[in-house]
Amino acid sequence: MIVINGSYGEGGGQVLRTSLTLSALLGQPMRIENIRAQRRRPGLQAQHLTGVWAIAQICDAELEGADFGSLNLTFKPRSSPRAGEYSFDVAQARKGGSAGATSLVSQTLLLPLAFAPGQSRLTIRGGTHVAWSPPFHYLKHVYLPTLARMGLDASAEIERWGWYPIGGGEMTAAIRGRRDSQLSSLDLVERGELKRLWGISATSNLPPHISQRQKKRAEGYLQKRGFAPQIEIVDAPSPGKGTAVFLAAEYEHAVAGFSSLGKRGKPAEKVAEEACREFIAYHQSNACLDKHLADQLILPLALAPGPSAFTTCKITPHLLTNVWVVEQFLDVRFEIEGEEGERGKVQVSAVSDL
Repeated sequence: MIVINGSYGEGGGQVLRTSLTLSALLGQPMRIENIRAQRRRPGLQAQHLTGVWAIAQICDAELEGADFGSLNLTFKPRSSPRAGEYSFDVAQARKGGSAGATSLVSQTLLLPLAFAPGQSRLTIRGGTHVAWSPPFHYLKHVYLPTLARMGLDASAEIERWGWYPIGGGEMTAAIRGRRDSQLSSLDLVERGELKRLWGISATSNLPPHISQRQKKRAEGYLQKRGFAPQIEIVDAPSPGKGTAVFLAAEYEHAVAGFSSLGKRGKPAEKVAEEACREFIAYHQSNACLDKHLADQLILPLALAPGPSAFTTCKITPHLLTNVWVVEQFLDVRFEIEGEEGERGKVQVSAVSDL
């Protein structure tokens, strides 16, 4: 049994998610200790617990410690991941409900189901646009298109938007499992020229002037700096109230995403500027991947025969921690050029055991 220190490095939920994914894929029993031990609310929260229950269901895993707030978890797969139709609700994991991130639950399940022969359909309810997680639109327009270049066939749609604290959103994903067990490697060192910059200014159950102000400020901010964005106003169906700006930058060889969420007392203009500033910093770095996609690709690239390589606008603690977790399970070699917090390059040479 592999034992993982859940407080290593960045010490967040990503350590748990990556460990669960690899345990399910490899049929490798594992125990993770000190889960999120340094967080304000340590242990398994609703989103994490939903991911545990969900992935246990698809590989018939034996669980110990799968309880709200638990710091330790034992996970023993008893079968290979099985394709099928699955439905999960983050609100069921916590008394009083939860707006836990649906995107993070879906990312935990995506690779195991992608290697399970047959078609799968996921329905996940909870928060679709919440802090500390990729919003649904990042999953759909950045993460999945990049994985498609590796041969992973999946799509996602949103039925309802879920905001903090109510949640209540719903997304679906269709995953077509592979008959073979290999993903293609990627060369994402040079991104090429910017082909299109587009985005959305979305609100739910709020006055229309908020989304209009976000759109106007985003367009003005970017046009002043020489860009020609296409921003669409979206009236998002949801049981709760919320607001967001999402930008997608499409280059010749890469796509990157940037987002900002509104909250009470935060001007609409500031919401727009946050997403715009993040894009500008990325664009000026001349790197291929944004900082979020860089850490999210560590695991799938490690499963490809390789070699793969990418540049990123920032080496983050999330990336370094994910590298460490993957190395606990797989015979894989990472070469990282650059310091934490700076632009960098990552090269991956892996041997897939799947």
